Amino acid sequence: MKIFKKIALSLVVLIALSLLGGYLYFNKKFTPPENNLKVSGIAQDIKIQWDSADGNSLAAALLPIRLKGIDRTFYMQLDSGSPTTFFYKKPLESIHKKFHDKIEFNNQEKQIPLQFSTGSMNVASDNFELLDYGSALNLNNDKEDHIIGTIGTDLLEKRITVLDFKNEICSFLENSDEKDWEALEFKKRKILFPAAVGNQKLKLLYDSGSSGYELITNKEEWKKYRIPGENIKKEKGNSWGNMLTVISAPAQQTIKIGSSTLELSEITYIEGTSKMQNLLMKTSGMQGMIGNKLFLNHQLILDCKNEKFKIK
Repeated sequence: MKIFKKIALSLVVLIALSLLGGYLYFNKKFTPPENNLKVSGIAQDIKIQWDSADGNSLAAALLPIRLKGIDRTFYMQLDSGSPTTFFYKKPLESIHKKFHDKIEFNNQEKQIPLQFSTGSMNVASDNFELLDYGSALNLNNDKEDHIIGTIGTDLLEKRITVLDFKNEICSFLENSDEKDWEALEFKKRKILFPAAVGNQKLKLLYDSGSSGYELITNKEEWKKYRIPGENIKKEKGNSWGNMLTVISAPAQQTIKIGSSTLELSEITYIEGTSKMQNLLMKTSGMQGMIGNKLFLNHQLILDCKNEKFKIK
């Protein structure tokens, strides 16, 4: 009997260590690096420009920026689904060829020191991540939107962010006189809103990278919320090189984000997500994602550092 007890105890210890090891691995995997942005000044009423893709006119929210020492406008996508701000290697290679003395660019490196500005706000880091993504730029064509990177929630952690979608402007402020804030979760620099559709309470990730969609959920909830018999729209999506199928249908629901009630006119689910993306959703506790389209007639104010928000 003692042998069996020892074996049973050993199995329990082994299982516990395996679970702990798994937890530590995934906790580290999904924990963003330290926020090393150096931010000074503020930006007020910066014009949001919408990027279109595959017929979706709200595919991405772009903000105009200037790189230090270069007198021309570039754009970065505002992506609240990304915990870090980073740049794309191919566009920066094009900029380096034309302005080789203005940026330190090494094609073999995975990080780059840069300073950029929007409005009167300056953002700098000695080690922005350099992602092998994007397209070469034709810098002789001023009519193109030269997209060179992504602004993540590390910047939102440094400033109070006012997203005025109704007037298509954005501000990054140090202080706010707003009252009646509501609580959000800012876990591993992910923005999680308390929400409800009907009697179902949900925890939803605000992912402005999924800009052109209102609510992205699983297929079962999609079937529940869609209007039966209405046309289904299928689009191809690209999640950093991973091709997805995005399926949307009309809905006629209301969704509560905190105490604010918004109209839900479309519901979406995605096929082709990776196992890692599915695991991230499960481990974070989120039950869906909301994009910018849900807030088009509203103003969304985020104080991520103090974990609070307001919808007007």
